[in-house]
Amino acid sequence: MDKLKSVLSGEEARRDDRTILETVNEASTLGWGTRVKGFIACFVVGGACTVLGVCLLFIPRIGITLFIVFYTFGNICTLGSTMFLMGPMKQLKRMCDKTRALATTIMITCLVLTLCAAFWWKNIGLALLFVILQVLSFAWYSLSYIPFVREAIMKVVAVCLK
Repeated sequence: MDKLKSVLSGEEARRDDRTILETVNEASTLGWGTRVKGFIACFVVGGACTVLGVCLLFIPRIGITLFIVFYTFGNICTLGSTMFLMGPMKQLKRMCDKTRALATTIMITCLVLTLCAAFWWKNIGLALLFVILQVLSFAWYSLSYIPFVREAIMKVVAVCLK
């Protein structure tokens, strides 16, 4: 509605000095309520796909493949849900921070390799290994958003290994 008012009042013509990126960003911004709804919807779809994948695991012959597909898609949806809260560019910048770059790389690599192992290489054992690595890398990535948790876990592991 504000956009319509600015066009009708002639205010839009005075703002022609904006860059294309600023114009696109302004046109594509979502309100906070819409962002929360998008986050919840995407997170619920991701969680439902994950649970559905676990339920389908016990179907003979195709159960493991369905599990791999639904579990991976669920992880992608869950990861995508946070983009609603922060915005896609801010999320991508945060994913590539020096504290998260390795976890992000491993997580995305495991997502891709899981699907490759299931469909291209047709090696279910390898696909299940990549699913386990997905779980671990997604957990490590998620923990990076909580201050000092990863350092605390590293110290606990170091003490346990001594």
